[in-house]
Amino acid sequence: MPDVPLGATASPARTTRTSVVPAIPIIDERLPNGLRYVLSRDTLAPVVAVNVWYAVGSKHEQKGKTGFAHLFEHLMFQGSRHVAKTEHQGLIQGAGGTNNGTTWLDRTNYFETMPSHQLELAIWLEADRMGTLLDAVSQENLDNQREVVKNERRLRYDNQPYGVAWEKLQAAIFPPGHGYHHSPIGSMADLDAASLEDVREFFHTYYAPNDAVISVVGDFELDEARAWLAKYFGPIQANPAIPSLGDMSLPPVLGAESREIVFDAVPLPRLYLGLRAPEWADPSFEALEVAAQVLAGGKASRTYHRLVREERIAQDVSASAIPLASGASFFALVATASPGIGLDRVEAAVLEEMDRIAVEPVTEDELERAKALLETAELAALQHVEERADRLAMYATLFDDPGRINEQLGRYLAVEAPDVQAASARVFRPDNRAYILYEPKTDEPKTDEPKTDS
Repeated sequence: MPDVPLGATASPARTTRTSVVPAIPIIDERLPNGLRYVLSRDTLAPVVAVNVWYAVGSKHEQKGKTGFAHLFEHLMFQGSRHVAKTEHQGLIQGAGGTNNGTTWLDRTNYFETMPSHQLELAIWLEADRMGTLLDAVSQENLDNQREVVKNERRLRYDNQPYGVAWEKLQAAIFPPGHGYHHSPIGSMADLDAASLEDVREFFHTYYAPNDAVISVVGDFELDEARAWLAKYFGPIQANPAIPSLGDMSLPPVLGAESREIVFDAVPLPRLYLGLRAPEWADPSFEALEVAAQVLAGGKASRTYHRLVREERIAQDVSASAIPLASGASFFALVATASPGIGLDRVEAAVLEEMDRIAVEPVTEDELERAKALLETAELAALQHVEERADRLAMYATLFDDPGRINEQLGRYLAVEAPDVQAASARVFRPDNRAYILYEPKTDEPKTDEPKTDS
């Protein structure tokens, strides 16, 4: 297979770094019922990865029914017509494979990595639960998995230091009624109110072949994979009435600064700063990812070097551009204050660095370092068949373009200093800041005891 350069063409005045890597082969086809499948053959090792993406995430949930997408991630492992409760995972592990599922704002996905000769089993299992899951969904299963999800919420969110910070940040960046306002975990009240009829309706609406993409990557025969996909997924009926998402557009900035101070049982003060950003498909998004690396990508980054190593006012600092597909994304920076240091000092230093990157070009060394970090992460991920399967399904679902897997690295390497400055100036604005500020809770003196005269 020939090497294919992935760098985008730059203007003559700029020097664009390129990386030469083998192009990932892609076959992108559909079954008559609308199921899209993406095949990519790689015979380096006798393993195969299967990844099924459903175009349903928490952004598709209705008011009063939050947490359904995540609840279904759990229900999908509770059996189907021909698979007993929890047997899906047992069959995968018994065949020498691994599997799991995840839920996010834009999608839900399920995946397996198997020995190559077990590909048919993985395809059959995924098809059986797509086509016949409701045969196994009972009130008992619903009640059981509802409690599992509620316990997960208690463990990971409600009873965890800083546990609801991201949920609060998300709610501050996206207004009430917007699909991104609430997190995938959902609310306790909505989970309690979920009925068996609600669950059945949600499944019938979104778990259809024409709302899914399945990717297969690894050591397999193309004709065999096609035949198994047609055999097991082909008979499943499409849903011609999948509802449209609706208008997710938002103003480019929040319009005003917001602050919430949270007094909680946390060991140290921590700053969460969120800013509304362009949606993932926007041409400036890669430049914003480079800006995140310059600001807080490792120990040589601007904020880590200043706050942690030089001034020692913070114990840690991180930043990331969170990619979302519909209307807007968000940028987040998190910094934990050192003992005895107030968040006002941390905030002032963070804002100075964010303001600076928006008004002056980053240095060539900073730019090259940021690109190198992104390049290393991208190339390391693409070495694994399971990551390639995930990305092929992701790009097909969210961009209608699985071939983007061969272009993404070039997008990073084409970013130049003026691009980083422009993207930062667009996002790092005073009227686009949402703060969640955690302060350790202190014991308050009781005020209901009667006073006594001395």
